[in-house]
Parts: sequence; C-alpha cells; structure tokens
Amino acid sequence: MSDICFLTAVEMAEKIRQRELSVREVMEAHLEQIEKINPVVNAIVTMIHPEKLLEEADAKDMALAGGEEVGPLHGLPVAHKDLAMTKGLRTTFGSKIFSDFVPEDDSLIVERLKKAGAITIGKTNTPEFGAGSQTFNEVFGETANPYDITKTCGGSSGGAAVALACGMLPVADGSDMGGSLRNPASFCNVVGLRPSPGRVPVWPSLAAWFPLSVEGPMARTVRDIALILTAIAGPDPRSPISIDEPGGIFARPLERDFKDVKIAWSMDMGGLPVDPVVMDVIEAQRWVFESLGCITEERCPDFSDADEIFRVLRAWNFELAFGGLLDGRKDDMKDTVIWNIEEGRRLTGTQIGIAEKKRTALYHSVREFMETCEYMIFPVSQVPPFDLKQRYITEINGIRMDTYIDWMKSCCHVSTVGNPAISVPCGFTKDGLPVGVQIVGRHRDDFGVLQLAHAFEAATGFGKRRPELATLTT
Repeated sequence: MSDICFLTAVEMAEKIRQRELSVREVMEAHLEQIEKINPVVNAIVTMIHPEKLLEEADAKDMALAGGEEVGPLHGLPVAHKDLAMTKGLRTTFGSKIFSDFVPEDDSLIVERLKKAGAITIGKTNTPEFGAGSQTFNEVFGETANPYDITKTCGGSSGGAAVALACGMLPVADGSDMGGSLRNPASFCNVVGLRPSPGRVPVWPSLAAWFPLSVEGPMARTVRDIALILTAIAGPDPRSPISIDEPGGIFARPLERDFKDVKIAWSMDMGGLPVDPVVMDVIEAQRWVFESLGCITEERCPDFSDADEIFRVLRAWNFELAFGGLLDGRKDDMKDTVIWNIEEGRRLTGTQIGIAEKKRTALYHSVREFMETCEYMIFPVSQVPPFDLKQRYITEINGIRMDTYIDWMKSCCHVSTVGNPAISVPCGFTKDGLPVGVQIVGRHRDDFGVLQLAHAFEAATGFGKRRPELATLTT
C-alpha cells in the first residue's frame, strides 16, 4: 500500500488511466496511510467519510471502464488547505470564529482540481487565517514536522506539505503571501511553487487586483507540480488579473540545456541574517547548478525597500479581510493577527501610496537586473525547522526579529515583485532536517522556473528521501 502512496502523481495518474491501478486501490492505500500516520503529525484535519470516498473512487473506475474522457488528475486524492472554500465541507480558516462554518461554494482552485478528476478527501491544517509560517491553531492544534515531530513543519500550507511528505496525498494546494507555499515545502522536503500572480486565478477574493497573495500547487516532484498546473492554471473572468495562457502549456517537456545560463547567487539577499546551517547546506549544492552548465555570480538586486512595501500592503490586506471580525470577536483571535489588523488601521493614505510607488520602482529594478541573469538563487527560509512549541523566530545570528514575519524576509522580498519562485529540496542539516533552495525566475516565466528546478532535482535526488515516520507499519 505504501508503495502506491509514494508513486509520483504523474506515475499514479498514468497507471490509473492505463488501468494498471484502480482508483479504489489508490484511495484504499491513501486512507490506510492516513489512518497510520496522521494521528502522529496532524496534517489532515477534516475528512470525508471513507465509505463515501470509496464510492466516488468506484464511480471514477466506472467512468474509465466506460471509455469516458477523463481529466489529468483523474482519481488522485487531494485535500485542500483549510483557507480554501469547499462546498459542503467544513472550512475553519484555522479560527475558532469559523470552527463550524460550511461554505456553499468551492473556491476556484478547488473547482478546477475537481474538474480535473481529483477526489477531495478533506482539508489540511493551517495557522489562523494563514498568518505566520508555523502551523498551529486553536481549532485543531499543531502540525508536526515528519522528519522530527518536535519541530515545526512551517506554514502556512503546513498541513499540505506534511501530508505530501508522509504519502498521505499525491497532490495538494496551498496559498502564499509571504512564503506559505515555499517555507513548508523547504521544511518538509517537498516542492512548493509560488506562481506568478494571476497564473492560478484566485476566487473568491475581497481584493481581486491584489497581487501579493497567490494560490498554487505543492507536490513531491517538480514534474508533479507541472501536472497540477495543467489543471489549475489558465484564465478565468472572475479574476481580473488572470493570465491568458492556458494551463496546457505546462504539459510540455521540462528538459532543457542550461549551458551558459546566468544565475545571480545570494545567500543573504543583500544583508539578511541567515543561519549558517542553512547557508552551508545550499552552498554545498552550488556546484550542481554549475555542473548543469549555469554560470553563478555573487550578486543580488537592491531589496532595501521590500520590507516596507510588504509590511504596508500586508497590513492593509489584513485590515480589509479581518478588520470586521476584530470589533466583535477580538478575544477569539491570536495576538499576531490582532497586531496585523491594527497595523492596517494605523496606515495613512500617504503610507499606502508611498509603498505602491516603491513597489513599482522595485519591480523595474529587479526586471532590469534580470536582463543580465535568467534566475536568482536564494535561501527559502533563513533558519532550519525550529521547535514546535516556538510560535515564531525572534532572533537570527544575534539579530532581533521585531515581528512574527521578520524571519521570512527571504520569501517576503520576492513576493513584493511578483516573480515566480519555487522551493525544491536541497539537502539536510547534520540533524537530518530538510532545507530547500529558492529558485526565482523572470516575470511570468513560471515554466522556466520549473525547468531549472526539475534539472536540479534530477541531479540531486534529495526529494526521494522519505521521513522514517512515513514507513510506519503499525
């Protein structure tokens, strides 16, 4: 059964289409894996009843037997991040305020995954309202890192990353404002892509033109990420910033010649504190990029305004999204969410205007910088996975972190300019904890990011190392 669970999504989908595996067999294997592993890590927090899932699996098998045309994810189990609306299935946003909320509609990403043939089995854990890169909340509790259950899995798509790492899901979805697809992927040795804003249209949304927050795929391999994108990418009129290119462009081969491709390489992004343990793991793999033909150069754009831009726009969005709840349900909200909303209320129009002006200037600065390099390589996270009971990092290399998001600037800075970025497994610390590398591409070159990530993944194979926990037999 576990052998089925650790097939790649591409392999699993192909075996189902060729009827070498039935959808029922796939579902039974994953349900067994969830029963064994999930009580230890707490990654999947709301489940549809197994009998109903097996009935849906049988229906998928009948569709194949009847010669029906099926989607690219036909029969694959998926659980949705508990920020995504799921029709008829509890969606809590990790908040006590919504502990019993059942939506009447699906989010667009859920709608597309279902249309592609995936079977929704439940929801994955997330911090309250997705705030912070550490997955815990007052509704479901903490999600543990499968490589060391005393450590955090990161966040905010932490439940998704853990479920993938443990073979409880072959594909998953998540969202990312300041690193929520990338950080948990790094901490759990899986792959997480922050796509370009509009690549995966977001609906519903209170701020349809807001490009800082995106939704996207998580998986165990880069090729599986591409497979998911064939289903969830593409334009939709409900998102005014959606990109016109169809998801089918991600079905192309990822192989490519990287001879003389220039990479800007920076382990501190121009001055961020980064734990030496993280630096050492990533630096040890620099030769891999060079062996692929790339030319790596120590340089970085000037991200000095990125922190102000991110803080202002994030606070504005938090107040917009959750300000109404603060007035009546403050006692049911965690302190960091309250702080972020109140920061939004203190903003002036001038501050927001300056942040937008600086973001425009930073976009053009990075655009011009990348005319002389095709990729940028940074750490995903500035620290390795830390204690599960520590809510966020307060100090790196003796430098104090003023807020709960400061330790994730290595991701937040990239979010401000909207370039596609991926976290791909890059190795392990001496304590056996995963470390990911962040590959950033040019504006809207999501496919190019996948190509380099795929080449690095194939050359190293770090993603094939499973957590011992995932092989439990009892």
